[in-house]
This record gives sequence, C-alpha cells and structure tokens, in this order.
Amino acid sequence: MKKTLLTQKIFRILLGLFLLYAGISHLTFNRTEFLAQVPQWIPMNADWVVILSGIVEISLGGSLITLVKQRKLVGIITAVFFILIFPGNIAQYVNQTDGFGLNTGELRLARLFFQPVLVFWALWSTGYFRKNNHRVHEYH
Repeated sequence: MKKTLLTQKIFRILLGLFLLYAGISHLTFNRTEFLAQVPQWIPMNADWVVILSGIVEISLGGSLITLVKQRKLVGIITAVFFILIFPGNIAQYVNQTDGFGLNTGELRLARLFFQPVLVFWALWSTGYFRKNNHRVHEYH
C-alpha cells in the first residue's frame, strides 16, 4: 500500500472515531454543550436535533470505518453533513452562545474556520480527489 493511501486510511479511521465519539457524546453526556449549536430558527425541539444529529454522527463514523468499498460515497455524505451543520456554528458565533469551551467571540470565530477542514478531511481521506478511481482495491 502506498504511503499516501495508508495515510488516507489512517485519517479516514480517525475521522470515523471522532464522529463516533461526538455522536455518542450527543446521546450520553451533558447535551447543553450541544444545544449551544442548535440555531433558534430550527422548527424542531433543540434536544431532538441534538439526539438526531448524534445518531447521524454515529452512523457516519461507523460507516467511515467499516464501509470500505463505499468509502467515497460515505465521504461525500459526511462532507455534506458537515456543510449542513455549519449554520449551527454560525448561530453559535452570531448569538454568542457558550459551549465546548467556546466562550469568547474569537474562539467561536476560529471554530468557523475549522468546518471547511472537516469537509476536506472527509473527502480527502475517502479518496474522493484521487484520479485513479478504478484502482479501489489498493485502498483497503
């Protein structure tokens, strides 16, 4: 296995573990931290949003780790998920809501710049940008 492919695999699994941990945290730990990121304009109970997004994160994390043959599709879905939850990060910044240690405007603003990194990470680690897409068997 090429070094780049191995690195991508490691980062794919790390992202999967990160999402599993985050998703489980949505369901088990103090949800008030997660409630800080639910925009007020969402027409749904904020606690349910946290629970449902946790379930999605667990599903995506597990899929990133186990669905090797579908990794590119899972990468695209994960990237779209990161884009869809970005308004929550913006709302946390605009409304100056504390959560996850983001208790200053500067920290909440810095968090906004991390979301594109997650989108790229999801796509890159799953081989989305690779040109030789027909050589999937090398990346297990």
